[in-house]
Amino acid sequence: MAAQSLETPDRRPAADATNADVRLQEPGPADGPELWRIARDSRVLDVNSPYSYALWCRDFAGTSVVARDGDALCGFITGYVRPASPDTLFVWQVAVDASHRGRGLARRMLDRLADRAGARGQSFMEATVTPGNAASTAMFESFARDRGCALVRSPLFGAEHFPGGGHEPEVLFRIGPFAPAN
Repeated sequence: MAAQSLETPDRRPAADATNADVRLQEPGPADGPELWRIARDSRVLDVNSPYSYALWCRDFAGTSVVARDGDALCGFITGYVRPASPDTLFVWQVAVDASHRGRGLARRMLDRLADRAGARGQSFMEATVTPGNAASTAMFESFARDRGCALVRSPLFGAEHFPGGGHEPEVLFRIGPFAPAN
């Protein structure tokens, strides 16, 4: 299945005019290798197998988003609806290619994803953030603030949950209830 254009208009101005030309779309399986590359090149994300990214783009396209600058993929968010909490979208990974960082693209993708989730009946968003990830913390805090909703933090996974050592704990951020942006 080819990537489908997401027609929901942006309700906020792009942070940078060069980002205005970046299109946001649902991913397709052919996007899997680029998601894997962007995750690998980020040097901060846990990198999943290329196979898992292809499957993600097939099975969770409706709860994920990719950003394209021309024909090149330059960012993505993967997410899914929690089976035990159908009102909650869980954001799995957020990544922006180095050439597009610092211009608000991650937030733009998050807003698009939340608008789509709200239209489907999800009113909460969850994500985990490591204590040292200031950029993600700031993005989720600004999202909650701009949407006028609570952000509740709670421990989810300690370092002991990650074999091999060296992985920071993961703090659960729960945001909501939110509605699609006006």
